[in-house]
Amino acid sequence: MSVRLLALVGSLRAGSHNRQLAEAAIKHTPQGVGIELYEGLAEVPFYNEDIDVEGSVPEAAARLRAAADQVDGFLLFSPEYNGTMPAVLKNAIDWLSRPFGASALKDRPVAVVGTAFGQYGGVWAQDEARKALGIAGAQVLADATLSIPASLTRFAETHPVDDGEVVDGLNAVLRQLSAQAGTAAA
Repeated sequence: MSVRLLALVGSLRAGSHNRQLAEAAIKHTPQGVGIELYEGLAEVPFYNEDIDVEGSVPEAAARLRAAADQVDGFLLFSPEYNGTMPAVLKNAIDWLSRPFGASALKDRPVAVVGTAFGQYGGVWAQDEARKALGIAGAQVLADATLSIPASLTRFAETHPVDDGEVVDGLNAVLRQLSAQAGTAAA
């Protein structure tokens, strides 16, 4: 694999449509690109500078940082909770944004996509995630977007992996992200 991406899913719910979207991205990953779906965000404690001390970082946070250090870019999947991104995704961004100036996110390309029940597909949450990632130093691909509305009805009987329009949208995002990640890794 020439380009390695880490996927972070902002929903912990069993049967999450955003997790299914991540599974679709993995199944339809372009040749030469590998996506690792990170498991374990639920175990990462809320960010607190008092526990982010060299040599005693909580194991779950250390695992997240170690996984992030091994990739060329990030693909985040965000549902929308009360008009913004879920706390678990914001927490991951907070842990990955440290240490300040030398974080795993610094200058690495990232795209944010997702699906939500509402008519805009979680676009507010995805915009908030892009904002936080940009402030954290990531190279946010503002044009690599995919917001899928009406997730409960759209995916009631069809997994995103079998939805041609969704797969085409994911492929477009993955082409942009992998091209940028490949350039950054070179």
